[in-house]
Amino acid sequence: MNTGILVLGHGSTLPYNKELVETLSGMIADQGDVVVRTAFLNMNKPVLKQGLESFAGTGVDRIVALPIFLAHGVHTMEDIPKELNLNEDKKAVTEIDGKSVEVIYAEPLGADPCIAKLAYKRAEEALSR
Repeated sequence: MNTGILVLGHGSTLPYNKELVETLSGMIADQGDVVVRTAFLNMNKPVLKQGLESFAGTGVDRIVALPIFLAHGVHTMEDIPKELNLNEDKKAVTEIDGKSVEVIYAEPLGADPCIAKLAYKRAEEALSR
């Protein structure tokens, strides 16, 4: 299957927020054979609908909607599921290039050893300044 990942950022009026999410999207793309696009919920473009549309011409069969949020909140529990029209299995179908494409909603980053390691690294960096 040809898989796409739609990296979902919160969005901000501060430009570095968008740049960070786009940089992270590039790093995710480097992880494997996937088509990665970015969308934002607030303040920035592309918005979620435009993010899905940006997969046109890529031939993806399925898209993982990946929220770059640490924990669940209103955006991940209400706003994104509503915009994606998710069912109870956290899946939906959208049309891209005239064909049905499955959209699968991923969990936020959550509590993970990788996050803890990064947080500890940031604490060490603060102490070394």
